[in-house]
Amino acid sequence: MTQPDVTDLIHERLAPFPRDHFLSAGDLNPATARQMLDLADAFVDFNRQSAKSLDIMRGRTVMNLFFENSTRTSASFEIAAKRLGADVTALSPRTSSVAKGETLIDTAATLNAMKPDVLVVRHSASGAAALLSQKVGCAVVNAGDGRHEHPTQALLDMLSMRRAFGDVTSLTVAICGDIAHSRVARSNVALLQMMGARVRLIGPPTLVPGDADRWGCEVFHDMKDGLQGCDVVMMLRLQLERMEGALVPSTREYFRFWGLDREKLAWAKPGAKVMHPGPMNRGVEIDSEVADDLSISLIQDQVEMGVAARMAVLAALSVRREGAAA
Repeated sequence: MTQPDVTDLIHERLAPFPRDHFLSAGDLNPATARQMLDLADAFVDFNRQSAKSLDIMRGRTVMNLFFENSTRTSASFEIAAKRLGADVTALSPRTSSVAKGETLIDTAATLNAMKPDVLVVRHSASGAAALLSQKVGCAVVNAGDGRHEHPTQALLDMLSMRRAFGDVTSLTVAICGDIAHSRVARSNVALLQMMGARVRLIGPPTLVPGDADRWGCEVFHDMKDGLQGCDVVMMLRLQLERMEGALVPSTREYFRFWGLDREKLAWAKPGAKVMHPGPMNRGVEIDSEVADDLSISLIQDQVEMGVAARMAVLAALSVRREGAAA
């Protein structure tokens, strides 16, 4: 596509986000999820052009408020907003009044007085983004809240799968590793099942939630059994910072039983793709030889899709706010 063709396609597909905020994968339904994926797909082509500047969010202000460390998510939101023409401010709690004891609600009131249009929030407490959405007059995007959800990650993951396979409705996806502490797993399960995919959860009993059998997924504690017939193998890192006590043996033993290498990947369907939301712990949940093989790994693709998917979310939320103000 030429640059004008891509831009025209973006505007053709651009529609208001279905809700005022994007807090959960459940804020979408099958129709609106497809709509967002189609828009994000157009942004992928746009981002591969030499000129990457649009005015969809010109005059809008996006604030990134990350109470937890982040590389991929924070950078991709910043790049996404700037490519859409927005003004972007990144706030670090370590250098803000939060470090002096200011509460989340007081921080919300302060930010709200500055009249941002979108607030992108990552916080260690489940429900923090939802709480902020009730206290501010702007759109709030959940960039990860505790163990709860990470909806834009699920959207970009699905975009990667759709571009790799053409469709997701017939896929069998195995999510493997530290399910218990993973907001990525929860958002992916919700969105994948919404779109008709079959989801399996694989991990040691200590890292699979006790109610996982009620998520509508098949649960396995053995990699060989769980990977049989899978199209996608999504590995998750051990979130040691969220663990209370020792829930796994040594990392060497963990890799032996639940780390993905070529031998274990051979149990999946021929042509299976490997994913990981990052950051990776090489030699713990995934072997470098698998992670770096571009013929099977979608991991770098996920990073690229992250910018496009977040451009779609920010643009759609901006259009919704324009409609509300009209």
